[in-house]
Amino acid sequence: MKTTTESIAGPARIRSGVKAKNDLTVARLAREWETMSVMVRIYCRDHHHVVGGLCNECRQFLDYACARLERCRFGEEKPTCANCPVHCYQRDRREQARVVMRYAGPRMMWEHPIKSLRHWLDGFREAPEF
Repeated sequence: MKTTTESIAGPARIRSGVKAKNDLTVARLAREWETMSVMVRIYCRDHHHVVGGLCNECRQFLDYACARLERCRFGEEKPTCANCPVHCYQRDRREQARVVMRYAGPRMMWEHPIKSLRHWLDGFREAPEF
């Protein structure tokens, strides 16, 4: 029969081996999330002509991007995805991100100049070694 101490320590050891999700409210990660959200909205608005929201395809992509950002191994030290040595997106999703960012990036300068400038500056951030 297990004692109370053993049963409590067991799950704690199991959980410690699993990487916790990143907190998307931390300034750097929140900014990355906001930038991705704005770019997807701009792209969806201009290509899929959905009023007041996102189409299903763009919503699924944004959910996928959120999951990848939450699990980024670099956390707060995360570089922009273009400068990252680890490709955590699936090949199709990585190409989808490129298409969205190529389209929305220049347009973001007019709609969200501060976010655009911060994202450009984040592009100079070097990736930490892993």
